[in-house]
Amino acid sequence: MKTRKIGDVMTREVIEAHRETPSKDVAQLLDRYRISGLPVVDPDDKVLGVVSETDLMRRQADQAEGYQGRRFRLPALSRSARAKAAKARAVTAGQLMSTPAITVHPEQRVVDAARIMERHHIERLPVVDEEDRLIGIATRRDLLRVFLRTDEEIRTEVIDEVLTRAMCLPPGTVIVTVHDGMATLEGQVERSSDIPITVTLAWQVDGVIGVVSRLTFRTDDSHPPKEPTLHMINGEWLPRL
Repeated sequence: MKTRKIGDVMTREVIEAHRETPSKDVAQLLDRYRISGLPVVDPDDKVLGVVSETDLMRRQADQAEGYQGRRFRLPALSRSARAKAAKARAVTAGQLMSTPAITVHPEQRVVDAARIMERHHIERLPVVDEEDRLIGIATRRDLLRVFLRTDEEIRTEVIDEVLTRAMCLPPGTVIVTVHDGMATLEGQVERSSDIPITVTLAWQVDGVIGVVSRLTFRTDDSHPPKEPTLHMINGEWLPRL
């Protein structure tokens, strides 16, 4: 079954900055290319961190707050407050960037990238090769293209890749309907153990947001057959009928 990989959807021409790039130049890059963030790399193209519009806006806000604070005598700063103050004074991408950078590899699944973005509340993921060198970037917009598949495209892949190729079911054994990415499977499979496998594979089809199973089975293989009870007849152990 074909599952879309990050390498299939990532943007290969990456706008990047270096540690010494002035923060003003970073802001101009974001504005010129209409992007919301960019990776910061070292001379070997290894990702050091990411600078986003949020980092720039936070710097501006912290600068304004720091200016107001200098008008009054303040107590000693906590560690988090000192980090905040340092970012407010940032003049280069290296000082401004968020670290450590969260990266992915091109062979990972698109759905994995989506989960990472959601978990870490980020908008983009630098894509690196086996030597951790930057080769692309995956944004929420890139991933969204995968999940904008039509219901008919999703239905066709579930039938062809899951039911026919993976589960080897005859045509028409299971009826598939898809509405707004929600797939419904209705029909009868051979064994009870086939049901969770079929549902899991359907879940993995790009664009599927949920699976409703109305599957039944012919044979219940969830419990192994019991060993026959033996008893002695004429000096021999024979199964009890």
